[in-house]
Amino acid sequence: MAVTVFIDGEAGTTGLQISERLAGRAELSLVHLSDDARKDAAARREALNDSDLAILCLPDDAARDAVAMIKNARTRVIDASTAHRVADGWTYGFPEMTADQTARIAAAPRVTNPGCYATGAVALIRPLIDAGLLPADYPVTVNAVSGYSGGGKSLIARFEDSDSADPIASRYFAYGLGLAHKHVPEMRLHAGLDHPPLFTPSVGRFRQGMIVEAPLQLWSLPGAPTVAAVAAALADHYRGRRYVTVAGAAEAEARAALLDPEEVNGANDLVLYVFGNEERGQVALAAVLDNLGKGASGQAVQNLNLMFGLDETAGLEM
Repeated sequence: MAVTVFIDGEAGTTGLQISERLAGRAELSLVHLSDDARKDAAARREALNDSDLAILCLPDDAARDAVAMIKNARTRVIDASTAHRVADGWTYGFPEMTADQTARIAAAPRVTNPGCYATGAVALIRPLIDAGLLPADYPVTVNAVSGYSGGGKSLIARFEDSDSADPIASRYFAYGLGLAHKHVPEMRLHAGLDHPPLFTPSVGRFRQGMIVEAPLQLWSLPGAPTVAAVAAALADHYRGRRYVTVAGAAEAEARAALLDPEEVNGANDLVLYVFGNEERGQVALAAVLDNLGKGASGQAVQNLNLMFGLDETAGLEM
């Protein structure tokens, strides 16, 4: 019997991409509401409770309301909002984060899809803490640049719509300089840090794709680990995983002069780089991903596949 899936918020940027990735899959049956029904609480409640899986592509408060509408123990949930990423009772939907995370997602009734920036940051930091190379109380800095689609329909319109009331003409801008970005709590919790990282995001004039960076002063760490040791810890952590790869030293050297945030667009891939200088005892860790792929819709589809025992790659080879 097909798994019934209702995407609450299907008309949004992430919802549309998830719907596209799921379309035509015989093992799934998608529940669609008309434009009028999407605004009807009773119709949404019925769809949520009648589905095997509800995928929430909603603002945080609306996602919480949607979860409250579910009155049965059968309907499982993937929440793509920020609402439940550090909440008790929710499983963090980054399958490659730890050795047992895939199994935890497969068994979970409630999965919270990670933020795009947080996916990159956790992917870089968590393995080093688990390997004992990076102390949990280390003052971590995370820098990032994303395509403007990460800001949803409103930011897309400001970049693409010449009739926008508040257009953006910049090629690049920094934001979140109040140092309270909504992805920071999940970065801290799921990376295993004692303190919130100092996170400075930015946006470039390209639609999708991103680079997340975490620079480290190796000389300041216990035992002053080498660049090679850091690279080996990441490679060991992700060995055998399909969607997270660690570039080798030669590839990192080739990309050191120009790292492209758009290089894995359209894929569910997350590529990690270790750019190091042994003489100075420094590394710049970098993650490249599609903010709409592994950073949003792709990861949600991967989690769906795991939760229902389906082929993990289904809907992800675009």
